[in-house]
Amino acid sequence: MKPPRIALVSVAAARALDEDLAPLLDALHAAGAAAEVADWDDAARDWSGYDLALLRSTWDYTDRLPDFLAWAARAAAHTLLLNPPEVLRWNTDKHYLAELERAGVAIVPSRFVEPGDAPPPALDAFLAEHAMAREFVVKPSVGAGSRDAQRYGREQRAEAVTHIARLHAAGRSVLLQPYLDRVDEHGETALIHFDGTFSHAIRKGPLLRRGDGPTAALFAAEQITPRVPDTAERALAERALRAVPFAGPLAYARVDLIHDSDGAPRLLELELAEPSLFFAHAPGSAARFVQTILARAG
Repeated sequence: MKPPRIALVSVAAARALDEDLAPLLDALHAAGAAAEVADWDDAARDWSGYDLALLRSTWDYTDRLPDFLAWAARAAAHTLLLNPPEVLRWNTDKHYLAELERAGVAIVPSRFVEPGDAPPPALDAFLAEHAMAREFVVKPSVGAGSRDAQRYGREQRAEAVTHIARLHAAGRSVLLQPYLDRVDEHGETALIHFDGTFSHAIRKGPLLRRGDGPTAALFAAEQITPRVPDTAERALAERALRAVPFAGPLAYARVDLIHDSDGAPRLLELELAEPSLFFAHAPGSAARFVQTILARAG
């Protein structure tokens, strides 16, 4: 029987930065698959030559979203793309957070400021709504790796308005969130699921530091350690995945949580496109994921 041919989809600028690629390639080869890394924007690539294309580190999509989504639709017409284009389209814009909140998922409180909205009154309304928040975050609704995200104190209103206006000038929607300062001590919890089943979790140290400007790299430097999530974190992650408006369990998903002032978990992001999966911090996790991939490759 011919081994399944698998493409791990990346981009040239990210290949050397993706720590998941090597262990995943090794696990795929050990399982008998013919796997290789392929750049999503390689115009000469024939995607029909693969049984399955798995998104791994297409980390420049935030700057090229229309092109990326158009590529995903084309590739999915020739091979099985994981996750599928409709999931990517939904998940690459953080407006999905509002949909999850309506479905009963506890998210980090969020307000969207759209191009055409006046930044000063929108920010003032947000600050009035969260009068107890000493700090807040400004980020684009399409963004990843903390790029173009910044943490502000309430006294930095003018700087934050300038940040919002700059994003609007580029045609980008803006997301405002109170900074939940328990993250400084507890960090983030990222729970990784394969085929709807919990696999492992890690702790991320706080990424946004007061006074630091937005990172110019593909993603901000991260401090990663293994973590055992508590019962409330597991329950919220499962609730968030059940609320995703697509049929069946997804091949992979990462649920990023932080805690509010009462110690309750809140959804920060739901990563269904190209998340790091942190195989190095969970022995056997790459092999578990390969079983999901091969089952889908048929």
